[in-house]
Amino acid sequence: MFNTIKTAALSALVGLGTLAAIPAHADSIYLGFGNDNDPRVGVYTGGDDRYYREHRRERDWRRSCSPERALDKAERMGLHRARIVDISRRTVKVAGRQYGDRVVIVFANERGCPVIYR
Repeated sequence: MFNTIKTAALSALVGLGTLAAIPAHADSIYLGFGNDNDPRVGVYTGGDDRYYREHRRERDWRRSCSPERALDKAERMGLHRARIVDISRRTVKVAGRQYGDRVVIVFANERGCPVIYR
């Protein structure tokens, strides 16, 4: 009987030691022993994928120049009534008005939306 208790205690210590070895980027670790709504028992990591989806979305705009990002940049450059004229694999063209004249700005479809032609 004593050997069984000793083995159970040792395996519990080893199990808790493995929890310390979980990488630091694991957002949350849940030790669940069940409650009225959730009868499961165990150790759960993560649980909320929203954080990773938001960061993936933030990385996406860094890779290329989206039409929304090009419009925002054109409006910050002083274009009024800016609209997308053409989108190709390499460029995004935005047209609008500035000082009463019609202006077309061509952005490269790269990180940061660099201006190619104004």
